[in-house]
Amino acid sequence: MEKYTYFKQEATDPKPLEKSIFHTVRFHEVDAMKIVWHGHYVAMCEDARMALGDAFGMGYADFFNHGVVLPVRQMHLDYLAPLTYGHTYEVKARLFYSEAVRLNVDFTILDEQKNVMARGYSVQLLMDKNQQVLFERPDFYEKICQAWKQGKLPRP
Repeated sequence: MEKYTYFKQEATDPKPLEKSIFHTVRFHEVDAMKIVWHGHYVAMCEDARMALGDAFGMGYADFFNHGVVLPVRQMHLDYLAPLTYGHTYEVKARLFYSEAVRLNVDFTILDEQKNVMARGYSVQLLMDKNQQVLFERPDFYEKICQAWKQGKLPRP
């Protein structure tokens, strides 16, 4: 797979955290042409992002339990080749380290031959439950980021 990303990575940044899921296209996800309707790609990416967060202790529930919500600020997808009914695809999510108080995740959807079918990214802000943007990382997330930066974050 190519080393393509939407996010700039500094030489001193730790490697992105990665998690893949596998998704088999179901009948209700395709249109009359038997290809996946474009809106379902977002759901596949979100499933991979949730698996990534859960694997590293920073899933939606983890943030919510610390009084933080994660609204999507940006979402972008490039559709390179159609996904088709009945086939299984790998959906890879990679979280990039950032000093900013946000989550930068890129996504790659690969077919069984590892051809890139789609790719994109999302940016999520961190807000308190009163919908105020946070300008500092919550303590629990800061601890995760420090462990990540020091190479001490357990890999699932």
